[in-house]
Amino acid sequence: MVSIIVPVYNAKEYIASTIQCVREQTYSDWELILVDDRSKDGTADEIRRITQELGDDRIRLIECETNCGAAHARNVGLDIADGRYIAFLDADDVWYPDRLKKGMKYMEEHPEAGFVFSAYEFGDEEGKGTGRIVHVPEKLTYKEALSRTVIFTTTTLFDTEKIPAELIHMPQVASEDTATWWQILRAGHTAYGIDEVLAVYRRPANSLSSNKLVAIKRIWNLYRNVEGLGLIQSTVSFTGWAFRATLRRI
Repeated sequence: MVSIIVPVYNAKEYIASTIQCVREQTYSDWELILVDDRSKDGTADEIRRITQELGDDRIRLIECETNCGAAHARNVGLDIADGRYIAFLDADDVWYPDRLKKGMKYMEEHPEAGFVFSAYEFGDEEGKGTGRIVHVPEKLTYKEALSRTVIFTTTTLFDTEKIPAELIHMPQVASEDTATWWQILRAGHTAYGIDEVLAVYRRPANSLSSNKLVAIKRIWNLYRNVEGLGLIQSTVSFTGWAFRATLRRI
């Protein structure tokens, strides 16, 4: 079974479509764990309304007592997950119907793969694809990943019999998802890419420019203070990251 973990915070506008894209999956052996991080817009009530209406016992709502951020919410979901396989989905993103089926098929055909991710497409505010696609490599090692933050959280799939759950737990740092991929790869594992678009990354029109400086500060902090890389190695990795990040947005 695949345990799908969704951190939820003020996502009332999107949560119905999030649940719907999971229920439309062609792979049906899943549980959906929605972890509400003390939303202020009535998201939890909306989830309760939807789940009561659907009557689908594969969907669970977990409500955090305090707001602690997406990393904590994902870790809460991970700790109660019943599935061998773990998939992450953010509440404002969209999965295509074959996302789980193709990820599971890849793992079946590649027994060495415990960490799989896929290509994705940038979407507009409505979650519709814009035609801007981020392609992914066949494999990604730790060294390669330091200058290629190409792994998108909503496309990841893990086999906990190959990747220990403690490695999937996210640290409480900015850009916690990237930090998690690095800690998994640093432990000697390899990430395997499916170069097929299986998800849409919803991006409001005004979000790209306003987030550039924040992203730069976060990635530099990861190099220097989380990974403990020296100045030269950090600079080299950062240059590669900046170049590829720019290409993705052209």
